[in-house]
Amino acid sequence: MIELNGKTYELIEENKEGFEAEAVKERYSEVLSKYDFIVGDWAYEQLRLKGFYHDNHAKAPIDAKISCFQDYIYEYCNFGCAYFVLKKMQK
Repeated sequence: MIELNGKTYELIEENKEGFEAEAVKERYSEVLSKYDFIVGDWAYEQLRLKGFYHDNHAKAPIDAKISCFQDYIYEYCNFGCAYFVLKKMQK
């Protein structure tokens, strides 16, 4: 569990020990709070964060739904990179 800007997130997937809480806290931006999931990946020792919605979110584009996060990893991230997925917890 990690708290970011008053919201609690649970680590639900991690690849190659990609999750570093302090790096996430430094990199986190308020714009990510609208998403249900945050995917973080490492490239050239720099953390990138991207938000995704639940699959049942009616107005979200298909590539912004969490079921497509693996496509994002394969298409936009370095091959074999370390990554993680955080899920926003409901109060």
